[in-house]
Amino acid sequence: MESRRTAMKFALAGSLLGSARLDAGTASMPTTTSKKPRWARGIEGQRKADLGDGCYLNPILPGDYPDPSVLKDGDDYYMTHSSFDAAPGLLIWHSRDLVNWRPLGPALRKPVGTGFAVDIAKHDGRYFIYIPFMKAPWSPPLPSFANIYVIHAPSMEGPWSDPIDLGVGGLIDPGHVVGEDGHRYLFFNDGKRVRLTADGLATAGPVEDAYKAWRYPEDWITEAWSPEGPKLFRRGEYFYLVNAVGGTSGPATGHMIVAARSRSIHGPWEHCPHNPIQRTLSAEKLWWSRGHATCVEGPGGKWYMVYHGYENGYQTLGRQTLLEPIEWTADGWFRATGGDLSKPLPKPSGQAVPHGMPHSDSFMQDRLGTLWSLHASPPAEAGRVKIVDSTLTLAGKGTSPADCSPLTQQVGDRAYQFEVELELMGEATGGLLLFFDERLFLGMGIDGKRMTTYRGGKASYWPEPAPASRRLFMRITNDAQIVTMHYSLDGKAWTRHEVRSEVSGYNANTVDNLLSLRPALFATGNGSVIFRNFRYMALT
Repeated sequence: MESRRTAMKFALAGSLLGSARLDAGTASMPTTTSKKPRWARGIEGQRKADLGDGCYLNPILPGDYPDPSVLKDGDDYYMTHSSFDAAPGLLIWHSRDLVNWRPLGPALRKPVGTGFAVDIAKHDGRYFIYIPFMKAPWSPPLPSFANIYVIHAPSMEGPWSDPIDLGVGGLIDPGHVVGEDGHRYLFFNDGKRVRLTADGLATAGPVEDAYKAWRYPEDWITEAWSPEGPKLFRRGEYFYLVNAVGGTSGPATGHMIVAARSRSIHGPWEHCPHNPIQRTLSAEKLWWSRGHATCVEGPGGKWYMVYHGYENGYQTLGRQTLLEPIEWTADGWFRATGGDLSKPLPKPSGQAVPHGMPHSDSFMQDRLGTLWSLHASPPAEAGRVKIVDSTLTLAGKGTSPADCSPLTQQVGDRAYQFEVELELMGEATGGLLLFFDERLFLGMGIDGKRMTTYRGGKASYWPEPAPASRRLFMRITNDAQIVTMHYSLDGKAWTRHEVRSEVSGYNANTVDNLLSLRPALFATGNGSVIFRNFRYMALT
């Protein structure tokens, strides 16, 4: 079956714990600079952008946080990202310096399809998120390949409304703007636009052609033409339209940021004379496929671009959130000044909020939508997850990790380890995974009689001689793309699984899906699995 990413591409083109880490040298990774980048370390040793010396080192949000949309609201900044098939989705982040971000909670409790590339807006004191939903096997019937919805709230902390259908089909990547005429508009991929009603909850006219994106030379190595991700803002006498071309994955040199401007929201639009604003020029660089930028005025009046990119050698982490300073030139254009983002940059002024969150979970509170999300799961299935007395119980579904909607979380470290205790209830199979999507995962599962090993998105031939047990501790270590697994009957004496895996190929360019390799808990069959004390630690 054609993947979502394939469908998107053609549509756009047509329009830790415990035992010692692995020995050094078990993986050979590409070198991108003469000096390896050194991040600060935060909660659980997670890498952190704020170096504590007045500088920061990208990424500002490590892990799969793509298509960032950022809203400046006084001294506060809010950001969310594509959450695709995660339910709940659209985790909102808050910052006051654009570098340190704290999670608030999910805005999207009831996704109606695969949600991605949203835009946040504030108008007349109310907050809006405009969302494209794509048809998914688990979603209710949707009329088009992609469908534009909106949710709204009195505060970025909610409560958020259920999704409202705007009746716009076949387009993605909405970008909200208020024109000089006082009317509200949504711009889309492929140069399209529609006017909104004053309340922003319906359209007030037909979809129309509005602009043509800047076209790069034909001999440039890109994935696809794909004009997408329009983000609009007004500064001085001009409206600026920043969008992405070249395809979001594929070759390292493909994705790029381009800009246009106009004195009127109705055009004509002139292209920036030094397009592209930013582009990865070589696969030797640290950050690949950089694009989908939001421009925002930072603390103290300096401006920045927030966008995503793949980390060279760690595409398994997905598209990570990057921050680059820009400068305004005398002719009213802006230039990127962060270089290849491999070195520390001066940190924006502004108060730092507590950054990040622990990935460990003692299951004493509900963190569904903030830390955990169900993959490819209808909203009604949130009832599969129950948190009581420091345990998480996950009801079984399906017959394997491929069809069970596992519970996943995002991680952003190059090396890390996680473990959990699990116990089977009824006729269930449960276990611990590194999960990319329903076609690509690896890990361990038990049914009370034997252990099943998963590799390459299927049950492996390997008969691991684990003891027959309905209660087991499991541990997975991903050290620079080399995965080692352990199991234990008591959480003290650990046995190493006989099979190691090299997982650098578990990425979007392998399976044509824009996700990441991430820890997951799963339960299948007629029963449930009780999980206790999930622990995570970055390995430095």
